[in-house]
Amino acid sequence: MDKLLNEFSVGLFIWQTLLFLALLFLLRKFAWGPILSAVNEREEGIKNALAEAEKARQEMLNIKSDNDKVLKEARAERDALLKEAREMKETMISDAKEEAQVQANKMIEQAKTAIANEKSAAITDMKNEMGNLSVSIAEKVVKGELSDKNKQLQLIEQLLNEVTLN
Repeated sequence: MDKLLNEFSVGLFIWQTLLFLALLFLLRKFAWGPILSAVNEREEGIKNALAEAEKARQEMLNIKSDNDKVLKEARAERDALLKEAREMKETMISDAKEEAQVQANKMIEQAKTAIANEKSAAITDMKNEMGNLSVSIAEKVVKGELSDKNKQLQLIEQLLNEVTLN
């Protein structure tokens, strides 16, 4: 260190100081300025990217919330449609049962009417047949009784007596 103090030159010191200051000036103008502006731009870019990422995250949360809301609405609509379909099915089944019951009752009434008509026709046929049979029997009986002249006269007198008495 003694050697350094013995060889110290003021002129050299001034030139070195001027060169150092010039170097600092040049570095500040051409190196630090662009480096600091690049660092500041990078810092701003990072801040903007973080802000955009936060904004995107918020948008994703909003979209997720909207999706959940739409999903809930779709489920509610699906449930409503299923409920309506079940009610419609039950209504259709009930209507079909009622219609079948009406048709069955109608068929039963028609069958009862047909049976009553057949019964009336059968009774009428039986009466007619009985009448024919009675007339035939009466005819045979009368023929047997009226074969004799005396029996004929007696029957006529008896009938005349009955007619006049009534």
